[in-house]
Amino acid sequence: MIQRKFAHTMFLHLRRPAGLISVFLAAPIVAFLLRFDFDIPGPYRQHLVFAMLVWPLLQALTFWAFGTTRVSWRYISVPDLIRLVCANLAASGVLTGVTMFAGPEGFPRSIYLIDLLITLVLSSALLLLGRVVQELSPRPTSRTTGHRTLIYGAGDAGVSLLREIRQNAALPYDLIGFLDDDPMKQRTSMQGIKVLGYGRDLPIVATKHSIDIVLLAIPSATGSEMTRILQHCHKAGVAFKTIPSFGEILENGSLAGQIRDVAVEDLLGRTTVNLHHDEIRSRIEGGTVLVTGAAGSIGSELCRQIARFKPKAIVGYEISETALFHLDRELRAKYPDVTFFPELGNVQDERRLSDVFAARRPTIVYHAAAYKHVPMMELHLFQAIENNILGTWKVAQAAQRHGIANLVLISTDKAVNPVNVMGVTKRVAELIIHTMQGSGTNCVSVRFGNVLGSNGSVIPLFKEQIAAGGPVTVTHPDMERYFMTIPEAAQLVVQASVMGKGGEIFVLDMGEPVKIFDLATNLILLSGLQPEKDIRITFSGVRPGEKLFEELRTDKEDTLPTFHEKIKVFSRNGAGWLSMSEHLKILQHLCDSRDARGVLLKLKEIVPEYTPSANWEHVASSTSSQVKTFRPAPLRSKVATAEDSARS
Repeated sequence: MIQRKFAHTMFLHLRRPAGLISVFLAAPIVAFLLRFDFDIPGPYRQHLVFAMLVWPLLQALTFWAFGTTRVSWRYISVPDLIRLVCANLAASGVLTGVTMFAGPEGFPRSIYLIDLLITLVLSSALLLLGRVVQELSPRPTSRTTGHRTLIYGAGDAGVSLLREIRQNAALPYDLIGFLDDDPMKQRTSMQGIKVLGYGRDLPIVATKHSIDIVLLAIPSATGSEMTRILQHCHKAGVAFKTIPSFGEILENGSLAGQIRDVAVEDLLGRTTVNLHHDEIRSRIEGGTVLVTGAAGSIGSELCRQIARFKPKAIVGYEISETALFHLDRELRAKYPDVTFFPELGNVQDERRLSDVFAARRPTIVYHAAAYKHVPMMELHLFQAIENNILGTWKVAQAAQRHGIANLVLISTDKAVNPVNVMGVTKRVAELIIHTMQGSGTNCVSVRFGNVLGSNGSVIPLFKEQIAAGGPVTVTHPDMERYFMTIPEAAQLVVQASVMGKGGEIFVLDMGEPVKIFDLATNLILLSGLQPEKDIRITFSGVRPGEKLFEELRTDKEDTLPTFHEKIKVFSRNGAGWLSMSEHLKILQHLCDSRDARGVLLKLKEIVPEYTPSANWEHVASSTSSQVKTFRPAPLRSKVATAEDSARS
């Protein structure tokens, strides 16, 4: 131990530029000794003196210019060694030119080559010695509870995790070995830690080496790969944790400091979203952005993502007082440089919308307010119409009257060939946004599927059922849904909002559909329990308005390319604004009179592909006299309406 401490102390001096200077001084001496068989003739001693006085200075300046003197020797890498070789070649060229021009005559030419080789060998050895000494240097031994640990994944992430754990004695992990499914890595070692087998060998390896925990270091793993690894861990009966994606690591810092429990999001295999920040910033920075439904799952995350691009202000329009209060506190704490205006209001309240739009003068509106629970909306037809359709209509009208530059509707995959009330109301909302194009407001819709962790989603429900001891209820063993995370959805919505020219429906890449049964099974496994053994899974049957499989586009929608790999765009012709306004006025009258049959007939007229669920099929097959007798008041053109609004 004393010898190691002494070596480390001595090296602390050698690692400074003086260490390289000593190499530069020694190299010409050794070069002359080797050239003249350790007996330097008198006439050549003046050449040696010149080399000792001039060459070290020239080499030091060249190495400094190449940045070689600033290399961290603890993390020396192949690119650093390549830079070192280039610095040596450049320095040799400089000192050769200077010596031939200003040095003593008759300088032996072989000295230049010998000096280059010696300097290259000694400087490389010095850097590598630095790495060795740093690795062998004594470190604090405060690790009190060392869990015997395997790292699953012997790639870059696994090796980086190994290095950080070694350097941080406070982390309670004693590394025993690696596991990796790459045949080329079997029987190899990473920094002295062996690869002990494949992932499928985990039960045997865990028993043989008394493993307590497995750290999953595969940030790029797909959902199916993560599920398979999870099953290996449960079969072995060991605990497991994971590290986040490289995008999260870059944003949040230390790799080892972000070791966490495996979450259901990891099993989706969703990759990091790459945003085109310059385009988004050019649209948002310095402007005022209004978000309806601002305190909901998507609305609140939209506010957080938008705040990153430094708008002048964010206006949160929300009907829930308590939720808006908490969002206000959060945004003021996290983004003190962005003004946040909490505005209580209902999207059905035309006067309140007008007051807020006039007072805050937003340039962009994200319309996220909506009723979204399929079974609930099947029981509340009129409330779904009033909020999702008529509320969208009022927001669109307010945007038109107040000259809003951009309006973005948050839609859903359930709007495609809808079979439920929620889906058809969102499809009509899309048509409203589409037919508004040309009003002076750039209007687009963004459509995506289920969002993990959103209010009322299946994940919190499953977690509650697991915590209560089960059973976990799944509607049907074959039911599938598209899923994405809340941050991913919000980021792609912001990206899509700056891409549209007007009238498009942007559809986010949802990846592969996930079986709800598999999702429930994995959640039980993540809880440390065994499906059917500890927690039962029961099937409750498909509810009214539910599909077994969701769709992302209709047959009449044409695909158009975008420059973002995770965003597609559909475009189709729709009704004009005047005809849509007639439909909506009739729909409002039917809701006011609580005519369910008339409402359903009008919805089928607007959205011919709508197939009502069993709840409403018999009602929709009837006729309604009110549909035939009611006529809306005469409509003026959009231009006239806009002119009247401007005069008022």
